[in-house]
Amino acid sequence: MARPDFDDIFMELAVNLAKRSHCIKKHVGAVLTKETRIISIGYNGPPPGTHNCDEEFPDTGCSRDSKGSCSLALHAEQNAILYAVKNNASVEGSTLYVTLAPCLACARIIFSMGISKVVFMYSYAEYKGLPYDEGLEFLEKFGVQVEKYEQKITYEDTLI
Repeated sequence: MARPDFDDIFMELAVNLAKRSHCIKKHVGAVLTKETRIISIGYNGPPPGTHNCDEEFPDTGCSRDSKGSCSLALHAEQNAILYAVKNNASVEGSTLYVTLAPCLACARIIFSMGISKVVFMYSYAEYKGLPYDEGLEFLEKFGVQVEKYEQKITYEDTLI
């Protein structure tokens, strides 16, 4: 039996975490690592103690902001970073595995927190119908290593 690569392990975990999302539009998972250790995980959804969109608003989801995005949910990478910081884990020099490339706002947070590498599965721009991935462009411009995960991961019954 072949030993799996850590990139595969971490991205498969991100895919599985995405299945925990309560969003009715898109499920996204994230894993924050340092070397070969997981320091935090996250998936997109509302802050604890608020609403679970798929349960409270199953037909429409939560309300939208002025740009058409969810007004309530935190992105998967935000949740992973916030959880790490809340638990006093240093994220500087870490690698973030995420099923959807970071948006520009998340990219700013990733850079500001000193995360050194982002491995993503799908394009945020393609999902949103944008001309390019401005989050990835921002990260590359400021020296964060960006890598598209090219392996195929099989999953069922999810909006990843």
